Amino acid sequence: MPADVPEAVTCRPIGVIRSPFREKFGIPRQPGLAPAARATLEPVPPFDRPEAFEGLDDFSHLWVLFHFHATARETWKPMVRPPRLGGNRRVGVFASRSMFRPNPIGLSVVALERIDRSGPRPVLHLQGVDLLDGTPVFDIKPYLPWVDAVPDARAAYADSRPGTQLPIRYSPEARQQLMDAAVSHPAFPTLLEQVLSLDPRPAYRTSRDEPGRLYGMRLAGFDVRWKTSEAGIEVVSIEPE
Repeated sequence: MPADVPEAVTCRPIGVIRSPFREKFGIPRQPGLAPAARATLEPVPPFDRPEAFEGLDDFSHLWVLFHFHATARETWKPMVRPPRLGGNRRVGVFASRSMFRPNPIGLSVVALERIDRSGPRPVLHLQGVDLLDGTPVFDIKPYLPWVDAVPDARAAYADSRPGTQLPIRYSPEARQQLMDAAVSHPAFPTLLEQVLSLDPRPAYRTSRDEPGRLYGMRLAGFDVRWKTSEAGIEVVSIEPE
């Protein structure tokens, strides 16, 4: 390593994410794909001073720089398999947005709905997140559309949003459970449909899946089970955790 390059740089989290995604499976692969995915960013001392957030309400979107804390590895690989390429083709890790990186750092642009200043510290309410519950946040910056959005930029294999979304059906039991869940969690049905319609299965599964295979994920305090077929996704059960 060159003498003028430090071997390590220490980053202190400025806050933590509280989101409906209790595990990695099911999280949208990019921010903004599930607008109903809401979360809060709770600053931690000494970065929770109200004056540090003055003026932030005037911006509609934020960049969130965070730690892939649940996927950190001691070693890294120079090649990865992006889901958009079916999970079979490899590209260089720096030509991807894979979470398995030399430094497990992520970057997401999210909508800022509001800042709650009623408590002892400000709490940021975010929308369209792709962040695991408990994610440490290193920094936030305002999103500037005139410089951060480049209309004629090239994006290789990821030059458009994901394709056709899968239709969702419910078993009679799951339909009743969904109605019950909506009583205490009104936004849950919308969140569930947005997440499932993106097909959260690993990319290599989507092309050679076993008929009737049962999948499950923990979402917003519920244990959801479903299976896929040529007709789409059928939710089998929705149980409180």
